[in-house]
Amino acid sequence: FFHFYAGICSALKLTVPSHTIHGIEGQPLHLSVDYNFNATASEIQIIWLFERSQSNPKYLLGSVNQRVVPDLEYQHKFTLIPPNASLRINPLHLSDEGNYIVKVNVRGNGTVAASQKIQVAVDVPVAKPTVHTEPSSGVVEYVGNITLKCTVDRGTRVAYQWMKNGKRLHAGPNYTFS
Repeated sequence: FFHFYAGICSALKLTVPSHTIHGIEGQPLHLSVDYNFNATASEIQIIWLFERSQSNPKYLLGSVNQRVVPDLEYQHKFTLIPPNASLRINPLHLSDEGNYIVKVNVRGNGTVAASQKIQVAVDVPVAKPTVHTEPSSGVVEYVGNITLKCTVDRGTRVAYQWMKNGKRLHAGPNYTFS
């Protein structure tokens, strides 16, 4: 419990979203972070790190008193938004999925620190579906079966739903789904 209470005792409160943040591949993503403390500060340092599972955290950028020091490798992708500690990622790639760690150090009468983790998931927009018909003529009036195959080239969490005249089709004597 010590780590959890450290932020409160030291009077430095760091607020981040508590749920997973979903971003869209190729779009910008804003990670909103607020902090406040009830002491006078001579220096405020903000550090952002990124960790994917099974790998060491990578330094993205940091700032001291709003002067930002980026990691040169990522300087065009990550932006710190003062005066709070929010981070902007632009553009978002699939490889950006993981945990973002923000750490705030406040030096005044002694130093207080707090850090929080934000989980980011990257969603890929679903591509336009293609439908293949077997037999390809599509004409099977009164006899035989027709098979419609729907596929998409890309997209996360794809769900398929067949419709006829704007109404959902359900499995029954006339329709089977696989």
